[in-house]
Amino acid sequence: MAESYSRHSHSKSSKYQKEKEVVMKSKSRRSKYSDHKYHQVESKTPPLPTRSTTTLAELIQKRESLKQELKKIVKNSTDNITNKETKKRKHSKDDYAYEIISKKSHKENSNKSNINTKRKSQHESSPELENMHVESEDEETIIERRRQQRKQLIAKLNVTNDRSNTSNNEVIKTNISTEDKHKTIKGIQINENNVSKQVTDMFSEKDEFESNGTNNNISHSNNESNLSLTDNWDDVEGYYKIRIGDVINNRYTIKNMLGQGVFANVVRAQDNLEGNDYVAIKIVRNNDLMYRTSLKEIAILKELKLADPDNKYHCVQFLGQFMHKGHLCLLLESLHMDLRAVIKKYGKHHGINMKALMSYSRQLLLALRLLKKIGIIHADIKPDNILVNEKKNVLKLCDFGSATKIDDNEPTPYLVSRFYRAPEIILGIPYKHGVDVWSAACTIFEMATGKILFTGSSNNKMLKCFMDLKGKFSSKLIRRGKFKDQHFNYNNNFLLHKKDEFTGREKVVELSNINVSRDLLYELKKSYKNVTVHEEKKVTQLRELLDKMTMLDSSQRVSVTDCLKHPFILEELEKDSSKKH
Repeated sequence: MAESYSRHSHSKSSKYQKEKEVVMKSKSRRSKYSDHKYHQVESKTPPLPTRSTTTLAELIQKRESLKQELKKIVKNSTDNITNKETKKRKHSKDDYAYEIISKKSHKENSNKSNINTKRKSQHESSPELENMHVESEDEETIIERRRQQRKQLIAKLNVTNDRSNTSNNEVIKTNISTEDKHKTIKGIQINENNVSKQVTDMFSEKDEFESNGTNNNISHSNNESNLSLTDNWDDVEGYYKIRIGDVINNRYTIKNMLGQGVFANVVRAQDNLEGNDYVAIKIVRNNDLMYRTSLKEIAILKELKLADPDNKYHCVQFLGQFMHKGHLCLLLESLHMDLRAVIKKYGKHHGINMKALMSYSRQLLLALRLLKKIGIIHADIKPDNILVNEKKNVLKLCDFGSATKIDDNEPTPYLVSRFYRAPEIILGIPYKHGVDVWSAACTIFEMATGKILFTGSSNNKMLKCFMDLKGKFSSKLIRRGKFKDQHFNYNNNFLLHKKDEFTGREKVVELSNINVSRDLLYELKKSYKNVTVHEEKKVTQLRELLDKMTMLDSSQRVSVTDCLKHPFILEELEKDSSKKH
């Protein structure tokens, strides 16, 4: 047992001894390798530089030789530039680049000189730095000399040019690219070879372009030239500016202004081709809506002309249409004056005479009958839209801008001028020819008295005026109104909108009972005081006719045909010299 143990321990120690020897060998091998590597690196290191033996005199001589070479290069380059300039290749791509580089180099060299000056003060003993400073100063001097030479050449070349354009050319040449032979500036083409001769300050208010030789190098755009020659024919609202003496459509000479409405202005003009007869020209506003409305009016006028070829039914005659300066123009027969002017001249505060009143009323109703026959509602009857001839014996209805077909109308509270507006329009009840009958009644009353029948300042106050003369609206009629809630409450009591006397604010007053406060016969008789018996009879007949024409309910209102059959229209005025006192 002991023998086996000793054998085992001996083998173990021998094994350990071998391992130790292997480790020692590897260490010795590694140290040899590292020593070998170290010696290799050390052997490849370059030797230290030796001290320069160049003297100061040699450096100065070298500097002088470099200066001479630099002068030669500069001289050659300036000669080349001079040759190019004399050939009039002004401000070429190379020159432009050279100028930029020169500026940059000048800036850099000035910075370098500043830095070198500082360094020189710190290292006065260094000949290399001194040499660098001298060279930078020489380069700066050369650049400055070249710049002066360039200015002199430019001055010589521009002597032949106009002196007033010299400064402008300098600005323009720096902004024009030489890659394009021709460049367009605001519709003007410029040839680069003649820039200095042809181009002046494009922002100048004065026209400085030369008249000679400009056709070859400058061409104006047609659109620009046309725009500059176009006058402003319209005012800010699109109305044509009327100028007495202007010739429209190369045929009609404007003589005077007749009037202006919402849609157009109207002039009287002389026809230079048809025996110098006078015509009326309605010049529509330059507006899309007005244009479309006027086309509709033209269609109605043509329809009226077909229905009345003999011109008997007192609607103004349509003669044609044309365009002038962007305005649609309607050619109409010329009449002397409108009915409002007649009332103002012959019947102010008392009305026109009974015979003229009867004649005018009959002619107006005949025009309305023609409109009803072809299914048209005029929708704007008033004294301003009724014309009379020079003898004052013929009346004609005009201005069909608001006219519509009977089956093409919609409830709108502002149709017809307010003083002549029927109740059904204000309440929003579907309307027909009755609106023209109502307006005609207001117009006839105005002719008879010289005063407006209803003078409400709003739709609400107009309803109050109606009820002051005709009494309260029926509940049945109110319920049909689309806009009834603006004027009546749930009990069908009238809601009067008025201003408070103390505060000045709008307030609503409910009126359950409205008493009739006006007498139509009394108002008519005030205008016909010293009249004959027959004329007094006519006043009574007129009151009866107007009462029927102003029924609040349009279904109960008298028709145009029945108006023409009424005694006031049908019966002639009998002559009677006796006066009633």
